[in-house]
Amino acid sequence: MARKCSITGKKPLFGNHVSHANNKTRRRQNPNLHTKRIYVPQIQKFVKVRISARALRTINKKGLLPFLKDEGLTLKDITR
Repeated sequence: MARKCSITGKKPLFGNHVSHANNKTRRRQNPNLHTKRIYVPQIQKFVKVRISARALRTINKKGLLPFLKDEGLTLKDITR
């Protein structure tokens, strides 16, 4: 399974570790992903999604369906 937020599309970033001696080695910064069951009152069901912590905060503020509408997605696009 890809390390990607199913709503916002956040995915790993790549860069370099740079030591004091200026040695560079590749590194990877993964998004803060969580698998959550979210209750959707409009359909009276739980949906299981893998989302970033930032998306979870926005869902807590707006609600799942309004947030999906803003992102241009539907429930079928994000369910596992």
